[in-house]
Amino acid sequence: MTQTPELESLTEESLTRGLLVLANLDSDLARILETLGSPPIWSREPGFATLLCIILEQQVSVAAARAVFNRLCAVVVTLTPENFLILDDAQLRGIGFSRQKILYCRGLANAMPKAGKAYATGQLDLSKLETMDETTIRTELKRLKGIGDWTVDIYLLMALQRPDVFPKGDLAIAIAFQKLKNLATRPTPAQLEAMTQHWRPWRAVAARLLWHYYLSNANVKSVTVSQ
Repeated sequence: MTQTPELESLTEESLTRGLLVLANLDSDLARILETLGSPPIWSREPGFATLLCIILEQQVSVAAARAVFNRLCAVVVTLTPENFLILDDAQLRGIGFSRQKILYCRGLANAMPKAGKAYATGQLDLSKLETMDETTIRTELKRLKGIGDWTVDIYLLMALQRPDVFPKGDLAIAIAFQKLKNLATRPTPAQLEAMTQHWRPWRAVAARLLWHYYLSNANVKSVTVSQ
């Protein structure tokens, strides 16, 4: 596997630097920054619990997913793969898991190394992702059923704080971009990817600005459209 120890994670300092670069590149982003101020860095702790929470957020509002996650954490105080696997289908459905999300989250838990047991070939060690390049991380995570590009993007952007990840499959991002650029139709993920190339290497910072803008114009939270 390719390792890239030189990769920098986003910090408050580099977030500020990226915002200034983007403001000079794009007058619409500059307007968001001037009107709303800097967006939050929106960081999450790397690991199993965060990735499971992101899976719960697929195709639903962040608020709805967070409610299910909070109920899970009330039942499983220490959320490890081993403890999650103790719960049966009925318990998980009672917490609010759909049949599909039960399948995906069990698959994730089963794929991870267990405490006190030797690492087995093919297992997913999330702690090793931090030094890997984005392509390798994407390949590793997408081996699991239920994990697609959006889930990987959010994990890279929020848990690993990579500065140039852009979640082109996020509905809130698309809505914000359409409004910001005064487009007649909502851009597709492929169009978003093409139209944001000039924001490299700060697209994760631009994504935060777009979420910031979206949340200032709506009473709902981000809704996702892909895995």
